[in-house]
Amino acid sequence: MLIIKAGGGADINLEGIAADLAELIEPFVVVLGANALRDRVAGQLGQPKVELTSVSGYTSVYSDQDAIDLIMMSYAGLRNRRFVEMCQRQGVNALGLTGLDGRLIEGARNRGIRVRAEGKTLLKRDFSGKPKRANGPLLELLLDNGYRPVLTIPIVDEQGFAINSENDDIVNTLQDALHAARIVQLIEAPGFLDNHDDPTSLVTQMSRTELEQREDQVTGRMKRKMLALRKLFAAGAAEVIIADGRVAQPVHEALAGKGTLIR
Repeated sequence: MLIIKAGGGADINLEGIAADLAELIEPFVVVLGANALRDRVAGQLGQPKVELTSVSGYTSVYSDQDAIDLIMMSYAGLRNRRFVEMCQRQGVNALGLTGLDGRLIEGARNRGIRVRAEGKTLLKRDFSGKPKRANGPLLELLLDNGYRPVLTIPIVDEQGFAINSENDDIVNTLQDALHAARIVQLIEAPGFLDNHDDPTSLVTQMSRTELEQREDQVTGRMKRKMLALRKLFAAGAAEVIIADGRVAQPVHEALAGKGTLIR
């Protein structure tokens, strides 16, 4: 069992990922990002993205109702549908879903994000939250019958509202339900870099204990990602591979040992 998270950068090779999936024997679930597409659509509609940085230093996207509409258009719509199409052309019986469908990913809406603005601490509320549980029986039913779920945000909150959430946290929730042997994360870099400006500074292997040290070295969204990785191992993951999603065969190269292997 594999969980494959494809980043949402503009240079991620989705066609190559779909072709690689056709060669996999083991079942898998794909979690798709679409942040570059969302930003492009937002620009076309004149709705620029708003980011908030909490007082603890974590950065997230401010998700009002307009932002949720953008997520539904870009993530659940264009990105999910087009990737499912790519998979079907490769003979992969992909099934596009969001966390809303069948309450596949249920979450708790955030009580608010504490931010600093104009010398004051403010509490900002929006339609975002943390995933709490995955619908394991539904996922197992689909996987056992040969379907390959392709999942995007939004997820669903306690009252049935669509909410934004972090894909790294969604992967953790899926791991709780599916107990995947390996988790592959495809990004716009060769793997985890010692110096994010130097693509030759690849860290080829990392232990679980190193993650805490690395978290102290990074800022912004990468800080959130490192925290999510630590939680992933706490959820029982044995092996995570962070690899380049821009190459010709992203999944194949990741499973062959390219990128950063964390055990």
